[in-house]
Amino acid sequence: MTERATILAGFGGQGLLFAGQVLARAALAEGREVFWIPAYGPEMRGGTAACTVIVGDAPIGSPIPDRLAALVALNPPSLAKYEPLLAPGGLLVVNDSLVEADPTRADVEVVRVPCTAIARQIGDERLTCVVGLGALVARRRFVGWAAVEVAIADLLALKGPGVVAADLAALDAGRRAATSPARMSVATV
Repeated sequence: MTERATILAGFGGQGLLFAGQVLARAALAEGREVFWIPAYGPEMRGGTAACTVIVGDAPIGSPIPDRLAALVALNPPSLAKYEPLLAPGGLLVVNDSLVEADPTRADVEVVRVPCTAIARQIGDERLTCVVGLGALVARRRFVGWAAVEVAIADLLALKGPGVVAADLAALDAGRRAATSPARMSVATV
């Protein structure tokens, strides 16, 4: 791996910036180079938000990726905006709970996961992006699963064991959903 850029995008309140922090911390723990770049509107909840995470084995040349290795699109505007940036063979995780449209790319791997519905079942809609992160890490292992779990536990240590457990449950639910054969459609590259 040289560099892999991922964008997590959706509405504010879906846990995008937190999930990006988890991914960045997991990569740092493994000794990788990392850029973590949040972008969000002025709204507290419901506005647009995105988080770019670039992970590399060597110093990263630019914080602005030309192509994405992966995209977690949690709402329709995010799919429309960022799907064209995916590199051929990239991964597209689509929140099946909110995105009805089919992706337009035939040269990427698409995994549809009901991120919002799973987060609601766990008890907190803010876990939507943690579910998406679980799907991302399950399908593209550019950081180790254990490092992601440790990053969640470290970031949430002060919130208590119940919060950590809920986030780990959301992460695992995303992993299980992403590895279910019914959720995947792999395009030929």
